Amino acid sequence: MIRFDDVVKQFGDHVVLDHLDFQVARGDRVTLIGPSGSGKTTILRLLMTLEKVNDGVIWVDGTPLTHEEKGSKLVPASEKYVRRIRRRIGMVFQQFNLFPNMNVIENITEAPIHVLGLDKAAAVQRARELLETVGLSDKETAHPTQLSGGQQQRVAIARALAMDPDILLLDEVTSALDPELVADVLDVLRNVARTTDITMLIVTHEMQFARDVSNRVMMFDAGRIVEEGDPATIFTAPKNERTKTFLKAVLAD
Repeated sequence: MIRFDDVVKQFGDHVVLDHLDFQVARGDRVTLIGPSGSGKTTILRLLMTLEKVNDGVIWVDGTPLTHEEKGSKLVPASEKYVRRIRRRIGMVFQQFNLFPNMNVIENITEAPIHVLGLDKAAAVQRARELLETVGLSDKETAHPTQLSGGQQQRVAIARALAMDPDILLLDEVTSALDPELVADVLDVLRNVARTTDITMLIVTHEMQFARDVSNRVMMFDAGRIVEEGDPATIFTAPKNERTKTFLKAVLAD
C-alpha cells in the first residue's frame, strides 16, 4: 500500500531521512517510534506532500506519489496529479487545524463537498454518522472555540474519515492534550482500528496505544529504521541497543 524507495529528505545540510526503504501492506497498522528529530513526522508530511523528497520515490498502492510515469520514465509529479493521489490519504495533526470560522458540521463537510464533489445532504449525513462514532453528536453546531482540546481532536478525526481515505496518518494526536483528555481520543482511534480496514501509519509516544492497535512497530534513529517487528517483540524483547535505551526512557515516564 505504501512503499518508500531509497527516499532522502534534507533540510539544508541536515539529512532527516537517509536513503529510507520500507513497505506497509494494505490494512496494516504501523507505529513509528523513536526520539524527536528521527524523521517520523517527516515521513507523514512527505506522504501528505507537505514536503518534497530530495531523492527516491514514494509509492501509494503501486502508483508513484512523488513522480508521474511518462513512458518508461518517472518525472516529478504535477500538482494536479499529486492532488488526485493525495485524496486517498487522510491525516490528523497534533494541533487539530480546524477552521475557526466554521462550526463542527461545516468543518467535516467542507472537503467532501468541495474536493470529492459530494452533494451537501450526503456529506451532512456522513458527517453526522461520524460524529456519532466519535461521541460528539450533540456538538454539530458548535465552533472550535466552544470545544475542549479532546473534542476538537475527535472532530479532526471525523473530518479525516469523512474523506473515506485508504490511508490514515496520525501525528502525535494526543501530544497537545491535557492528560485527562487523552483517553477519549485514543478510544476513538482504537474503535477506528477495530471496525475499519484503513491502513494506519502512527507517530506516537503513547506506547500502550501502540501495543493495542499496531501489528508492526518501526524504531527510527537519525533518519533510519534501526529495528522493526511486532509490538510484543519490540516492547518486551528489543534487540537493538538504541531501541532498548529509548523504550527504557519512554516507559519510565
